[in-house]
Amino acid sequence: MALNREQKRQLRRQGEINEEGDPVATRRRGQKAPPPKSERVGARQFLREVRAELRKVAWPTRSETINYSIIVFVALIVVTAFIFAIDWVFSTSVLRLFDV
Repeated sequence: MALNREQKRQLRRQGEINEEGDPVATRRRGQKAPPPKSERVGARQFLREVRAELRKVAWPTRSETINYSIIVFVALIVVTAFIFAIDWVFSTSVLRLFDV
């Protein structure tokens, strides 16, 4: 049976199919849900997993960090100047309007 995009999205949201479009095993009526798994781990295990995940991160180099910081700083200055200019124009306009 061919499904269009909308049908696939709806079935994915309902949990009937997975991302590849394959059917997912669902419970039948009258069957009890399996007991929830205990997801809590100890502090040591948590820290080990955090450390393992941080090793996978692609950290930027020093030069990339400096370049990105400069870009953010320049963008901050430009946006601040733009907002200042708009504020100045509006305040001057309002003062002239009511100064009549």
